[in-house]
Parts: sequence; C-alpha cells; structure tokens
Amino acid sequence: QVQLVESGGRLVQAGGSLRLSCAASGRTFSSYTMGWFRQAPGKEREFVAAIWWSTDSTYYAGSVKGRFTISRDNAKNMVYLQMNSLKPEDTAVYYCAATSRPSPAYLNTKTMYDYWGQGTQVTVSS
Repeated sequence: QVQLVESGGRLVQAGGSLRLSCAASGRTFSSYTMGWFRQAPGKEREFVAAIWWSTDSTYYAGSVKGRFTISRDNAKNMVYLQMNSLKPEDTAVYYCAATSRPSPAYLNTKTMYDYWGQGTQVTVSS
C-alpha cells in the first residue's frame, strides 16, 4: 500500500510559479508510476502529468505542456510538480496519484490509479 500527502498549494498571482510536493509512504515507491490530477469547482478531475516508474518518462496534458514539469526523487519517496507561468484557469485542487499497473495509453485515466492523496489547493489570481 501507498499513502500520499500533497503540499505546496497556495494563492499565487497569474504568471507566477509554484512547486507542489507529494510525499509517499512505502518501500516500493520506485515501482509506482506517479501522476498529478486536478479538479476545479464544478468540473471533472482531469489529468495533468505523469512520470513512468522505470524510465522517468514524462507525460503531460496539452493545457500544461511547456509550463509544468513533473519529477521524482525515489531516494526521498517524493514526486514534484513544478508549475510556471500560472494562469487563473490552473486554479484547482491538485491530487497526487500512484499506480503499480501503468499502461502508457491510459496514464491520463483516473481509473488507472490505485492510490490518491487528499489534495492541495492552488488558486491563481488574475
């Protein structure tokens, strides 16, 4: 089992930057593919980014590509989401997720992920 705890969310002005962190428990963290999702009020939870467990290959939603960077530190059981050039439409609760059975074609699918954190609020003011 994996427990995930996100941190780093706060209020930031448009054009600013934030780094979200996700701390994972468990000795097999390095074998999990990790993802970030977000959910804005009244909207479905949507995929943001993922990082593959063995190659550190990264995947991004089109809306964040070029602005956000996902990374991981297996020695610290941490995954990060560096967010630059933030826009008001990036406002959402951001969730960290983990899967031990990843499929490249479905990394952007919520049902692919077995474990979820509680989320951290990111608010971007215009």
